[in-house]
This record gives sequence, C-alpha cells and structure tokens, in this order.
Amino acid sequence: MKKEKKIVESLLDEAGISINGSAPADIKIQNPKFYKRVLNQGSLGLGESYMDGWWNAEPLDEFFDRLLAAKIDEKAGKNLSMILYGLSSVVFNLQSKSRAFIIGKRHYDIGNDLYEAMLDRRMTYTCGYWKNADNLDDAQEAKLDLVCRKIGLKKGQKILDIGCGWGSFAKYAAEKYGVEVVGITVSEEQVKLGKKLCEGLPIEIRLQDYRDINEKFDHIVSLGMFEHVGPKNYRTYMKVASRILKDNGLFLLHTIGSNDSSVWFEPWMDKYIFPGAMIPSIKQIAKSVEGLFVVEDWHNFGADYDKTLMAWHKNFEENWDKIKLNYDERFHRMWRYYLLSCAGGFRARKNQLWQVVLSKNGVPGGYDSIR
Repeated sequence: MKKEKKIVESLLDEAGISINGSAPADIKIQNPKFYKRVLNQGSLGLGESYMDGWWNAEPLDEFFDRLLAAKIDEKAGKNLSMILYGLSSVVFNLQSKSRAFIIGKRHYDIGNDLYEAMLDRRMTYTCGYWKNADNLDDAQEAKLDLVCRKIGLKKGQKILDIGCGWGSFAKYAAEKYGVEVVGITVSEEQVKLGKKLCEGLPIEIRLQDYRDINEKFDHIVSLGMFEHVGPKNYRTYMKVASRILKDNGLFLLHTIGSNDSSVWFEPWMDKYIFPGAMIPSIKQIAKSVEGLFVVEDWHNFGADYDKTLMAWHKNFEENWDKIKLNYDERFHRMWRYYLLSCAGGFRARKNQLWQVVLSKNGVPGGYDSIR
C-alpha cells in the first residue's frame, strides 16, 4: 500500500495537488484501497472510486483542471481497460447502424426530469456561446442565433437538424426565422418531449439514424451529435450530408474536438455516460470531408464549454432535491463527476468546441465569417 501511495503522491505532486491537504482542489482519501485501485484501473478506477465515496476534492473541476493541465493522464500511461477498449474500437464498428440507438437508451432516455432540471429554458444540451452573455439562457439563445446566422437562414427554407435533442434549435429557427425543420434523434424520450415542445410549428421530429435520410435540404446543422459517429463512420456521415444537401446549401457541424487523433475514449465516460462515443480531431474531420466539402469557416470557442458545464452543474445541484427520488446517491456523485471533470478538461484546453461551416462547391465570392 505504501508503494502505491508514493506513486500516486508523486504524480499528483506534479499537478500541485496534495493528498489530504488543506488547499482548494487537494484530494481527500477516505479509503486507503484507492491507490491500488487507481494504479490498476486508471481513469476508470478514479471515477468509480469517486462514485463509491472513496475520495473527494473540492472543487472537483479545479482538481481536474490541474490534473489535465499537467498532463498527468498521459504520464500515468495506458492501463489495461483503455488498451482493451482501444483494440475493440479498432476491430469493431462501435457506432454501426445496429448500435446507433444504444446511446439514446443509456444516456438521453434516462429521464427528462434530469435534463429539465439541469439545462436552460430551451433544453439545449450543447455548448453555449458566452461572448456577450452572462447567464445560461442568454448563452444558449446566442448560440442558436449564431448557428442560424452562420448558415444564412431565410424564411421558407427547409433545414435538417442531425441530433436534434428536444428540438431547441428547431423551435428557435422556426419561431425566429420562419423555416421548416426536420430533426432526427436516436432517443425515444427526446422525440416524445420534443414533439410536445414544438407543437404547432413546421417541425418534424423523428426517431431515425442519419444513414436513413433521403430528402434534400437547403441547409444542415448538427449540434453535438458528431461525437457519437465514430472514426469508422466519419466518411459515411459526410457522404450522407453531401448527398442530401442542396448544391448551394451550407452544413454547420458543431462538435467537441480533440487535440490529438485517437481511437481511445476515456473508459469511465464510455462505461457510465456516453457509450461508444469518440471525440474527433481536426485531422479526422478534414480527411472525412476531403473531396466532398469546402471548409468555409472553423470557429473554436472551447473555453465556453467550461462556463456551460459549470452552469449545468449549478442547476443540477440546486434542483437535486426535486428529482432525487428518481435517482440514488451514487448517480448523484456520478453525474457530478461527469459535469465537473469535463469542465476541468475544457478549462485545461484538453478538449475544444468547434463550429465548422462547410459548402459543397465553395461560396461564390467567399464566405463572411460570423462571430
């Protein structure tokens, strides 16, 4: 036990984190078995031991900011669980059509009450745009309008929203810009509530995989769905988008991005939050669009995801008493860990948030970047 503790202590020391120290973000160990578990299981063991109450850090987001900024995850090396996951993602298509609805059932269908408690008034489950905003509602409204302006929405156009969630973009675009929207999702609960929220508007929300779309659209948007596509399907995804987009249309891709090309996804996130997810790199996106699209604009506002996640966490904690009858304390700790570890990751600039505007043939005279 002493040997394992010394190794963990040495790694944390590089990030300026002390064991059982008094400074903010220092880690407090409740179970001495923590050290061996983390060294044997890596990030999976770190997350599961937090869920089990073996350790705490306040604030947790700052703990992860320090940990990831110091690249402790890289220095600790790959453990067996990551290697096995990496091999499975190379051998198998974890985001195949037959597996497309798994993420819907295991993440987006877990309870609309949870998302209503956590998100903004429009229920927008993607990064907000905080440039001129000081609260979550305004940041999400600004993001939705930014998307509309970037693709040049005009009244009467027909738009496809791939991964529409509960219809926040569709409702905003229909109300503010007078367009018709088809939204697709792999979540039954999102379809159910989304149809109710968008009632009376020219919006169709479908339970459908992106590979089954055959209509033509004036523009396409995809906000926070590309993370579920997977490297083996990036090219297929872009071919579908190219096929169904009108020749003079624009496609806006809004996705979390990685600084490195990888087939690895963090095992704890894969097991508990986003099964089968994968964060793309610039290289992977660029390769997938080659010969299909012209890249007109690439906008990074990844630092805004830190603010968005912290706002979601604040809402989640403030409303926990209203929903806790439907979830146990282990879920509470799991969800807190998810939100705050991600906030720390974006704060450390380990992950990015990109909006990429694509055209099929190049915008005549050039595209005017909108911020």
